[in-house]
Amino acid sequence: MNEYRIMPIGTEKYILFRKITRFIIIVFLLFLALAQIFPLVWLFSYSIKTSGELFGPQLLSFPKEPQWINYYRAFTQGRVPVYLSNTLRIVIPSVTLGTILSFCLAYACTRMVWKLKKLVWAIVIIGMTIPIHTTLLPNFLWFNLFGLLNTHLALIISYMAFTMSFNSIVFSGFIASIPRSMEESAFIDGAGYFTILRKIIAPMTVNGFITVGIMTFLNHWNEFIMANTYLSSESRRTLPFSIIRFAGQYASDYAAQFAVMFLVALPPLLFYFLFNKWMITGITAGSVKE
Repeated sequence: MNEYRIMPIGTEKYILFRKITRFIIIVFLLFLALAQIFPLVWLFSYSIKTSGELFGPQLLSFPKEPQWINYYRAFTQGRVPVYLSNTLRIVIPSVTLGTILSFCLAYACTRMVWKLKKLVWAIVIIGMTIPIHTTLLPNFLWFNLFGLLNTHLALIISYMAFTMSFNSIVFSGFIASIPRSMEESAFIDGAGYFTILRKIIAPMTVNGFITVGIMTFLNHWNEFIMANTYLSSESRRTLPFSIIRFAGQYASDYAAQFAVMFLVALPPLLFYFLFNKWMITGITAGSVKE
């Protein structure tokens, strides 16, 4: 028996409305994409100009003779290799340790039962509201007392402390979506907390580790305030200081500064494009509680 589908009145208008709405959304998203890409293109165009060409009337233009020597001067005079090495020595430990500790703290406050859990979790949430500037002087005094000033360890501790709150909240969303029955079965089989974290919880929150790790990396990579406060030795400074090396008292080499900024911006962009799929999956997975 043939079934006939009767289209309701106004369906054609509804389909037309959906097409128009879809077109408007696509145009709007393309506009947002161009708005996000334009600063990077503008930065690259300025990085291959001379300092005198930067003050032209055009908002975006590419020179007829690109000044690739700006990147050479950025590497040599800006000491990019030295500062990059220092940045990696700080960022890699702080991201790794901060992610692992945040994962453990989130599990303790989400799954485990202990007396001070609510108080600790409240402190974790309050930690997100503390401005970084209010801690510079107290931390400076503490680091000076323990002999940690002008060391990479001071920055590692500071970076870990300032990302623990946000990372723990993100991890709590992932952990809350895991059924408790899996942990209960493991407890019955004689597994301890360390085994459960390592073999059950951690594999099921891989997207959370990727999301938190990349977001933490992006925050630590470009950080300048604490690095400028706690580091005084030229040999221990990080990548943002490369830009300052081209700023003089009466004049600045703006073209070389733009070249340094473009080089500094490349690694975070590459990380984002490589792991964008896992970040989106991780954020959506952590936001849904099963």
